[in-house]
Amino acid sequence: MKKLSARRRHPLAALVVLLLALACTGGLYAVFAPADKAKADETAQSLAIDEGKKLFAVGCASCHGTGGQGSSDGPSLVGVGAAAVDFQVGTGRMPAQQPGAQIPRKKVIYTQAEIDQLAAYIASLGAGPNIPTEAQYGPEGADIAKGGELFRDNCTQCHNFTGKGGALTHGKYAPSLEGVAPKHIYEAMQTGPQNMPSFPDTTLSEQNKKDIIAYLNAVNGDDTVSPGGLELGGLGPVSEGLFAWIFGLGALIAVAVWVAARTAKAKKS
Repeated sequence: MKKLSARRRHPLAALVVLLLALACTGGLYAVFAPADKAKADETAQSLAIDEGKKLFAVGCASCHGTGGQGSSDGPSLVGVGAAAVDFQVGTGRMPAQQPGAQIPRKKVIYTQAEIDQLAAYIASLGAGPNIPTEAQYGPEGADIAKGGELFRDNCTQCHNFTGKGGALTHGKYAPSLEGVAPKHIYEAMQTGPQNMPSFPDTTLSEQNKKDIIAYLNAVNGDDTVSPGGLELGGLGPVSEGLFAWIFGLGALIAVAVWVAARTAKAKKS
């Protein structure tokens, strides 16, 4: 009887064994879960690239080549990065309806999920700027005054000092920035689409880009009011020049006619 009692397990032994088993299971999960997650992310990325390649073959390859290497009808997309795709396709500029001096903004024909797939495929062809996150272009921590200074130094020559756009040479133009999504403004500065120069982080830092976007939102936002009434300064150089010629020259002609009439009347009397 004493021998059997000595072999009898402690009442808490089963609980200890269970806790050890759970601890081991958790440890094994901690070891293998990151690898499983990384593998799942890699699989999802591969699927996105495959789907993007299919979309590219249907909507883009006729101009940019079957491998994105470019052709006589479209430039190479190797190394342009995901940000360029998100901007061009996300604003409806691509696919282009027809070649021309300027590809205009139009209705977007792809969903955001399809745009992301196209971007993933193009990014796989060569390293380039990534699609920015909301933290990069959001208003948090932005300096509006600094953004206005940067915009006037780097962008006013083409886009007007409030981003209303303006005419360029040979049928080209700087589009209006009013109503453009902050993400797309950031991507345009990153990639330099069409006639626009690119502003990488070595030229305009991430904070600089955030400041410029905040300034544009301040002068063109839905809550922005113009206490002065007619925004002549935001119409662009062509409209302002036309205004000056019509009203300025017209006023001079009216004054000249009035002076001549008064002079003739004085001579008669």
